[in-house]
Amino acid sequence: MNYRHAFHAGNHADVLKHLILTRLLALLSKKEAPFAYLDSHAGLGLYDLLGDQASRTGEYLEGIGRLWQATQLPDAVEAYLEVVRAMNPDGELRYYPGSPELARLLSREQDRLQLNEKHPEDGRLLKDNMRGDRRVAVHLGEGWLVPRALMPTREKRVLLLIDPPFEKTDELQRCVEALNEAHGRMRQAIVAIWYPIKDERQLSRFYRDLQKSAAPKLLRAELYVHAPDDATRLSGSGLVISNPPWGLEDELKQLLPWLADVLGQSQGGWRLDWLIEEAASGKP
Repeated sequence: MNYRHAFHAGNHADVLKHLILTRLLALLSKKEAPFAYLDSHAGLGLYDLLGDQASRTGEYLEGIGRLWQATQLPDAVEAYLEVVRAMNPDGELRYYPGSPELARLLSREQDRLQLNEKHPEDGRLLKDNMRGDRRVAVHLGEGWLVPRALMPTREKRVLLLIDPPFEKTDELQRCVEALNEAHGRMRQAIVAIWYPIKDERQLSRFYRDLQKSAAPKLLRAELYVHAPDDATRLSGSGLVISNPPWGLEDELKQLLPWLADVLGQSQGGWRLDWLIEEAASGKP
């Protein structure tokens, strides 16, 4: 396993993923009933942007670094940036939260987090970073088994984030399999799958497979920082979200154009559409 997320922490793909995650958590928190947050490939939870790995690539400068300097922020960005600011109280950007830390800080006392990380060293660091919060359980196993191992949850509401390293050619296919497994166990689950935008041929197959999946409804949100047909580099990233909570689509219609403008490099752009629309009720 050569992938270590610390090299990419805080880049444009992280910003998209984490902004949407914060909105999902906020919308779930509007109802008093508890929810479970599951993370299949959780990483460390916390990152030092000036550490050896992140500083070696400097990718965060074109991601969270741009938002750190931005003015006239949309309201939907505030919860995300408040967490980052709290981690950097002196005003200098150095520390960055991964998805586990965002979920931990933005969930409530009645909610529960189940985090999984396969990489042995990252898993140990994740346990250290989450120590002391009794709502959090950390598992050191294969991320693809999370839906089978941890679902259904005792909570009726669940948000599952699937964010694999995409080191292997079959991982898009495995994302669809995990989505089907999750909905086979909890049809009402919200499942968010992050993916890179690089190989258009692979993505076309991925989209077709998603449209045939067991998801009751499936929203696609993509952000491009380069032309999406440029296969020589990471052009952008996307998330597909099954059973998105009411209000998310309208928020993303405002957020994505703003992000494309702030984070675009050679060519910013975005897409928001439904891969699976909600089935008609059959009532007249």
